[in-house]
Amino acid sequence: MIDDDGGQLGVMQPFEAMRLARDRGLDLVEISPNAEPPVCKITDYGKFLYQANKKAHEQRKHQKGTQLKEVKFRPATAEHDYQVRKNQIIKFLGEGHKVKAMIFHRGREMAHQEVGRAKMERLLKDIADHALVEIGPRMEANILMALLAPKKGGVSVRPPASAGLSQA
Repeated sequence: MIDDDGGQLGVMQPFEAMRLARDRGLDLVEISPNAEPPVCKITDYGKFLYQANKKAHEQRKHQKGTQLKEVKFRPATAEHDYQVRKNQIIKFLGEGHKVKAMIFHRGREMAHQEVGRAKMERLLKDIADHALVEIGPRMEANILMALLAPKKGGVSVRPPASAGLSQA
């Protein structure tokens, strides 16, 4: 038994504890029901609920939520567009998000899947410093897809400067 000031009152019968709490104008709250003997505290139940809710809210606030971001390419994606999307992937990974890189094949592009596969391999090589490949490149219907996760450790939040880009 614990009183409202946090002091130990010792082991007592439940009816004695209820009487003591009623005399002080407070409630008897069971803190640890699985302990032997169960631990109870004399406190204001509304205040107890408020503090428990506040504590749970603080824990949720400090949790980091990750999202799954999608970046879409085509086998004929131009060089500048490729660089922009690559830098976007690096930015997402730097923020701690997972990224699904997808290359869509349409019509006659399905006959030349090696073009899309080569673009995906190039992408994976270009971002190897920033990403771990969770699910390797695989075809799902007409989409070549790879799932990327951020590398643990030193991940930069800013994408690299695109100084050597060719103008298309």
